[in-house]
Amino acid sequence: MRDLELDLLRAFVAVADAGSFTAAADTVGRSQSAVSQKIRRLEDLIGHPIFVRNSRSLALTGAGGQLLIGARRLLDLNDDVIRSLHVPETRGRLRVGICEDFVPLQLSRLLARFLRLHPGVQLDVNTSLTHSLLREFEAGNLDLVIATRELKERGRVIWREPMVWFAASDFRLDPEQPVPLVLLQPPCSYRELMFTTLDAARQAWVTACTVSSLTGVQAAVAGGLGITLLGRSFIQEGMQIIDAPKHWPPLPMTEIIVLGEDTAEKSLARPLLEFLVEGMRMPSLPQSG
Repeated sequence: MRDLELDLLRAFVAVADAGSFTAAADTVGRSQSAVSQKIRRLEDLIGHPIFVRNSRSLALTGAGGQLLIGARRLLDLNDDVIRSLHVPETRGRLRVGICEDFVPLQLSRLLARFLRLHPGVQLDVNTSLTHSLLREFEAGNLDLVIATRELKERGRVIWREPMVWFAASDFRLDPEQPVPLVLLQPPCSYRELMFTTLDAARQAWVTACTVSSLTGVQAAVAGGLGITLLGRSFIQEGMQIIDAPKHWPPLPMTEIIVLGEDTAEKSLARPLLEFLVEGMRMPSLPQSG
C-alpha cells in the first residue's frame, strides 16, 4: 500500500475548491507550476487522472471525486490534531443561533468538528430563519447570532456569496409567461428582493408555492414547481442556475453577519467564529461524465 502525502492532498483540495490552478496557487502560497507538479505527482501516486482539463474549464474525474471525499477527511483529521495541541482548554455554555443560509451543506460537519476539538464547550444551537433568530436574540435567549444581513442590522460581515435564480434542471424560463415563484413566508428579505427585481423588470410573476423553511424551498424547486432566489451554495444536484434575461436587474451579494460578539463570552465565541469562518469552503468542482 502507498501512503498519500498530505501536502499533495492539500494542493488537490485547493484546486478543486478554487476551480483553477492559478487561484489554488494563491491559496496554498505556491506558484502555479508548483501546484501543477503536485497534482501530477498525486495522479502518478494513485494511478488515475483526477482532473479533466480544457482551455475554459476544469472538472473532476470519477476517481477525482472519490479522492476528494477522502482527502477532506484526512486533512480535517490532521488539522484537528494539530489544532488540539495548540488550543487552550475552553469550558462553558454558548447559546448560538445560526441561520439556514449559512454553509447549509457543511454546517453540521463543522459544528461536530468544533465540539471534538473543544469537548468542554456546550453549544445550544438554534437553526432557523433570520427573523426568528433576531427575535430570540432581542429577547435575550441567544448569546450569539449568525444571520443574513437585514437592512437595519450592522453586525460584522463574516461571509458573502452571490445570489442566483435557480430551478429544477429541466425547467425552462419563458419570459413571455408569468414566472412561477417558490417563496418563503413573510417576513423574508429573499421574497422581497424577488418582488422588487421582477417588478423593476416589468416581468409578470405568480406565486407557485409558499413554504416555511429553506429546505422546503429546495424541495419545491427540485420538484419543478417554479424558480426562486437564494445564495449559490443552495444549488443541489438536479437543479440549475437560471440565466436571467438581460433586462432583469443584477442581483446583490448575500451577506452573513454575526451579532453579539461584544456581549457573548469571548473565550467561547471567538474560537467558534474563527473555526466556522476558517472551515467555509467554496463548492467543489462538478464531476466529469
